[in-house]
Amino acid sequence: MNTSEILETLTQKGVKIWIENEKLNIRSPKGVLTPDIQAELTAHKLEILEFLRDTSQQEHATRNNIYSTSAIPLPQGLILQTIGRLIGGASEQLSLECQEPVIDPRLMAQRLSITFRPLPKKYKNVEIIKFRAKLEQKLQEYGVKVIPWQQATREFRYEINIPFTNIKKSIKTRVVKTGINAVIDVDRPASIRSLAETFAAEKLYQLYSHFILKGRKISVTRIGSLIGWAEDCAAKFIEDPTNTQVIVLSNIDKEFVSFQTPYQEKIKMGLNTLVRTFSEIVIGVSQSEFSILNMNLSDSVFSMDEFDKFVLKSLIPKVYVPILPLPLSKFKLGSYNPQSSIYAQKLVSLSTQLADTNLFPPGSKLSEVIKRQSHRDIVNVIVNGRTGVSYGFVAYAEPPQYIGAIEIPEHEWESLTAVNGFSSDEVRQNTIGRRYLKTKVGVEYKFKQIPDIWVCSARSGSNKTNLQLENDILRIGLTDRLLLDLPQGVDPKLADIKPSYDVYVMLAIALSTSLYAPNLITNGMPMIHFHGYPAVEWLQEQEYFMGVNNPSVPCGTYESGVFNFLSIYNLVNQYGTDINLACLIEPDHGTNIIAPDLEYLLSRLKTGCEQSAIELGGKHFYSLEKTK
Repeated sequence: MNTSEILETLTQKGVKIWIENEKLNIRSPKGVLTPDIQAELTAHKLEILEFLRDTSQQEHATRNNIYSTSAIPLPQGLILQTIGRLIGGASEQLSLECQEPVIDPRLMAQRLSITFRPLPKKYKNVEIIKFRAKLEQKLQEYGVKVIPWQQATREFRYEINIPFTNIKKSIKTRVVKTGINAVIDVDRPASIRSLAETFAAEKLYQLYSHFILKGRKISVTRIGSLIGWAEDCAAKFIEDPTNTQVIVLSNIDKEFVSFQTPYQEKIKMGLNTLVRTFSEIVIGVSQSEFSILNMNLSDSVFSMDEFDKFVLKSLIPKVYVPILPLPLSKFKLGSYNPQSSIYAQKLVSLSTQLADTNLFPPGSKLSEVIKRQSHRDIVNVIVNGRTGVSYGFVAYAEPPQYIGAIEIPEHEWESLTAVNGFSSDEVRQNTIGRRYLKTKVGVEYKFKQIPDIWVCSARSGSNKTNLQLENDILRIGLTDRLLLDLPQGVDPKLADIKPSYDVYVMLAIALSTSLYAPNLITNGMPMIHFHGYPAVEWLQEQEYFMGVNNPSVPCGTYESGVFNFLSIYNLVNQYGTDINLACLIEPDHGTNIIAPDLEYLLSRLKTGCEQSAIELGGKHFYSLEKTK
């Protein structure tokens, strides 16, 4: 065998080989590296080192080529890397994905690897079979690497010890390798045998959890190994669930996508569908239309004529940037006194007055939605310890904080020094460390101080229409890093007080508004996000919307923050700075609405809801889309 064949064979057997400090490193499952294989590796060591070096260089060149457009200035004169680092509050410490957000779905597609799990024997759902074949073809046309199942998986053996017995069960299966971004499967009806096995596996897991784990957390992979032998879902085949999403094709749920179904009912239906199929995304298929569902609880429906657009603008972005919450480790923690913050108090007032709009349905406790303990434990790991989910956010941005001149002339800019991690053509700092941004406003360049941003935000999972001042409001900061001030007396180790999934969106809106539309935020700025849309007829003079044609990236991602940052700039560039209210549209997700005045925002929202011109779900999205 040649070098590439040797490495491919070993990779399929789960062997990992890499170069570190110019040395060959090998990690292998027990029993794979036989004496013959070890001898072959030794004999070809130099060739393997050279092959891995060349492969690494090629991947680096490909990555640079993919990201080459990020070095091209956008209309406001900034490159994507700069925007990403600004809203992330860090520079060279950021990972590659954070440093250089990708907002073009065609470029996202080039970085994706997807596999299709083989269909069950005697599978006869003709519509899903046709849809599946068409989907595979279209993904390949857009540049996604569609990896055959055998190449995307490797053989995996493990043993489970049945609690309180000497019985060991040996399991042999195939698992999807970590580098695969998604597995596409079909909904598989449960048989009587599979139901019985699942029941037995769950009871054994409960015993194991109670008597052996005793409250200790274990990895998702370990939980999967304990229950996977009884599962017939694609999730059991995932080597690393944090890197590989499961997409299930199913019959479309007409009740779920109906605009007549109350959104509160859709939350329960959607969560149960995701849990039942144990997937991150469910695509509902019928002869004439199809839908997409993920944790954003979108009820978007597409006609078959929109297939190409759906794959490029909806599915590919969701696979490229999965929904993941920001862990507390991303922030520098501090504390504050909510009683002394007028903006925390304003946020409480905003929340209580939003109750009549019905835009913020009560959240769902995971323990009530997810019945199986093993599934709850898996979700608990993935969502970073959150005990519930809620839909929408309420926040109040404080006025931006500056030290010194807010804007400086070009000759003064020229005297400033570079900032680590940023291009000196875009970001520089003065002698006291205040950073300035060179950005295009209209047809000329302005040199504006990058302010410190602070936003009072409801904690994740809280009741958005009945916030408690003492323990529901976090103060999130953006300087040269992310900051998080917790209410005094709250211990994050004991309380479920996690930041919202939408942190990047809040900070991006506040920062972009400070730079391009300061009149909106000079006296503080209320912000809301709900999982619906306003009708275009609801908008009055000096009220605008933007973003309806953006790719539908999920909440909680760098990319969602970048799109909202750009939407503010595009609004100002198109309509000027006299803005009374702005709607920032996130397709397949919802709407962010901001205004410079709390009472004005509340008045407009209540009027829209009373007139049914603002509703949860996707009913009004089409009026916005047609206008653009």
